[in-house]
Amino acid sequence: MSRTLFEKYGGFKSISRIVLTFYEMVLDSERIGDHFENVDMARLIDHQTKFIASLMGGPASFSDERLEQVHRHLGIDDGDFDEVEALLAEALEEHGVSAEDIRVIGAVIETKRSLIVARRAA
Repeated sequence: MSRTLFEKYGGFKSISRIVLTFYEMVLDSERIGDHFENVDMARLIDHQTKFIASLMGGPASFSDERLEQVHRHLGIDDGDFDEVEALLAEALEEHGVSAEDIRVIGAVIETKRSLIVARRAA
């Protein structure tokens, strides 16, 4: 029986540390840092920890409908999404996640792009 990435990398405790590192990078980002002004970061970090855990095979899960609903009004574009992906990959690497596992996680995150990125009406 194979372990999930969630189990392989130590569960919520380890993922929480990854997410904290990730948000340190996000808040320092010139491209996306402003998106997080006036945001309850403790609440966001808790949600993001559960979300990343679910992407790694952990027990928490979010519906695609909910994911789309909470991001719809934020005006996130493809460049913003790319920045988030890159910073998350950097945080994962910093915490010892293998390059192959980072690619797997990135591929799962990529499946959520259309739910998070705001599409302009044609």
